[in-house]
Amino acid sequence: MVILAIAALAAGILCGLTDFGSTVTGFLVENRDFILYLLMFLVGISIGMHRGILKKIREYHVKILILPAGIVAGSIAGGLICALLTGHPVNESTAIASGLGWYSLAGITIGNLAGAQVGSIAFLSNLMREIFSFFMIPWISKHLNYYSCIAPAGATSEDTTLPMMMKYTNEETVVLSVINGVICSALVPFLLSFCIHFF
Repeated sequence: MVILAIAALAAGILCGLTDFGSTVTGFLVENRDFILYLLMFLVGISIGMHRGILKKIREYHVKILILPAGIVAGSIAGGLICALLTGHPVNESTAIASGLGWYSLAGITIGNLAGAQVGSIAFLSNLMREIFSFFMIPWISKHLNYYSCIAPAGATSEDTTLPMMMKYTNEETVVLSVINGVICSALVPFLLSFCIHFF
């Protein structure tokens, strides 16, 4: 899966260097919602085939919120540490970290709130979080546990990194991954604004 991800990235770069890249990009942009819905539909089929999992998820109740809460707290703590190491303002560092991997929203929002330079840093750091997640998930699933795989993915655990979850974890973790992604994605806009204005 990792090799395929690297090959896909290399093919995308080559495609982007040609005129064919704009055609592919246009198609993907126009159909991105459909592609995401198709992925979610396929995940739903996988979940539906294991009816015992939904019963087990209902047993978790409030425990489902532990993963997103830990991811948010850990990300903001990472932003605080980066502020201390780099001398960057605390509010900007924590806001960048609170993008939780949602690079498109983080880049634009922080760019509007704190300037283009900080917005560019937010875009790149959250993009790198997503890319590194592709390489970390297989290692984490093998050496730690399946639940820990959700942490590096952050808000992307419901979409772009979901195939990695499906490949390297189990169905129960996939369900938790989707729920985590939905919660984290909903929190990102509030976290960005909160960190910029109140830290």
